[in-house]
Amino acid sequence: EVQLVESGGGLVQPGGSLRLSCAASGFTFSSYGMSWVRQAPGKGLEWVSGINGGGGITNYADSVKGRVTVSRDNAKSTVYLQMNSLKPEETAVYYCARNAGWRVTTTPPPRGNWGQGTQVTVSA
Repeated sequence: EVQLVESGGGLVQPGGSLRLSCAASGFTFSSYGMSWVRQAPGKGLEWVSGINGGGGITNYADSVKGRVTVSRDNAKSTVYLQMNSLKPEETAVYYCARNAGWRVTTTPPPRGNWGQGTQVTVSA
């Protein structure tokens, strides 16, 4: 059974930083690209970032480029999202998700293999 468990969310002031983690189990982690997707209150899903199975290729939404870094540790079956210079409008539930294959994508993966999400609140 695929399990994805996010952690690291919380309350942060504007301009602050957070590092989200997503621990994976139940599948061969290095064989799949991973994505981060967020959903702000009352809004739709927004793909944030992705990384391929080997970790050598990453991609970012224009809205976060330059402030966010995705990485993975295949030995620990964990993917990370380092977020800097956070803005209030980035308040959302952040989900990690397994891609359909090894490649990095730029759209939210199929809904079947997602974590439960972690809340990020950016507020003074």
